[in-house]
Amino acid sequence: MKRVDDFRLRFGDKQYVPIMIGGMGVDISTSELALEAARLGGIGHISDAMVEDVSDRRFDTTFVKEKTKLYKFNINNMDKAVVQFDLGRLAEAQRLHIGRTMEQKKGPGLIFVNCMEKLTMNGPRETLRVRLNAALDAGIDGITLSAGLHFNSFGLMADHPRFRDAKLGIIVSSVRALQIFLRKNQKLDRLPDYVIVEGPLAGGHLGFGLDDWQNYDLHTITGEVLAYLKGENLDIPVIAAGGVFTGSDAVSFLEMGAAGVQVATRFTITKECGLPDKVKQEYIRATEDDIIVNGISPTGYPMRMLRSTPAIGTNTRPGCESYGYLLDATGNCAYINSYNREVVANGGSDKGIKVMDKTCLCTHMRNFNCWTCGHYTYRLKDTTHKLPNGEYQLLTAEHVFKDYQFSTDNRIELPPKEEEAACV
Repeated sequence: MKRVDDFRLRFGDKQYVPIMIGGMGVDISTSELALEAARLGGIGHISDAMVEDVSDRRFDTTFVKEKTKLYKFNINNMDKAVVQFDLGRLAEAQRLHIGRTMEQKKGPGLIFVNCMEKLTMNGPRETLRVRLNAALDAGIDGITLSAGLHFNSFGLMADHPRFRDAKLGIIVSSVRALQIFLRKNQKLDRLPDYVIVEGPLAGGHLGFGLDDWQNYDLHTITGEVLAYLKGENLDIPVIAAGGVFTGSDAVSFLEMGAAGVQVATRFTITKECGLPDKVKQEYIRATEDDIIVNGISPTGYPMRMLRSTPAIGTNTRPGCESYGYLLDATGNCAYINSYNREVVANGGSDKGIKVMDKTCLCTHMRNFNCWTCGHYTYRLKDTTHKLPNGEYQLLTAEHVFKDYQFSTDNRIELPPKEEEAACV
């Protein structure tokens, strides 16, 4: 019986443990989590979602405060077109977040950053260009392009001196998406260094329709992508993601030709994960019925989360003057439309209203009140110990990583029991 450790992910002449930890925002995949993956010889992701707020919390900067002060005059105006990001400050926050992480890196592995195209920030092209190039400036090992088709993203960093040096990859959920991406970037003579195939059981935003995601299967999609690349004589490593819960799950993809797997759900209850401990307990206690897929994200993508997530059905006033990461090129957001509709229907007041069809994703992700999760979150309780007080023991990233790396027969190695006081 093979183990994940019997395989290696290869980039050129370098080899890595074929385990990636996904880039969960906002600062759920922390630097500490990514650094552990790199130390252990794999690949860790951080996320640049709401990077100015992440920088403020981590490094005591004042990006959000300054932006709020600048646009304070517009807080009562539901037209947010005037709210713009200062590109210099955005670049500074990105370089700070990524640069500090890279300075701490030890071990033979890599650290990537996950960049969502759907973080349009009232300037989709300009803000994405800044984020991508600032990440390269800060020395990131690689960039994973996510939450969008990224037709022009390679072009936005083509003039950077590290454009052909850093590892650049994209997340797709179909062969067609990959084909279009490759065609759109053909003139740059720069293939992606890896392709992450994300299936329908992944956490957070999904690259499928709200009504048909159940019709897809990660093994099938991965096989289709592998066959396409082979037919085109393209040697691009394929990483399978979404629902890879055990080392044996991972091996099933490695044996079919995938170069690695991306995993995240089991790391949400590690001590290095950025979720508050009380939220980690919610994840562990969840049952299968507690996990839903809905359309409340303003991005337009379906999103998987816990049914009890506080972000559902709130009346949060749009906080775009402070945040505004999902404002489109016209300064609009689907949540603003839904919020205004409910206020008008309530006679101009937001007291007592519930906005059910969308949520203020910026505010709730910033406050860890949008509990996105993978399909197999309900199995987390089987990976740890229940304590006498009813809480569950949190794990270390090293323990989870090594369990993926060395386990067989779909077994999950429970951690050594700790004293109750050290775990809560």
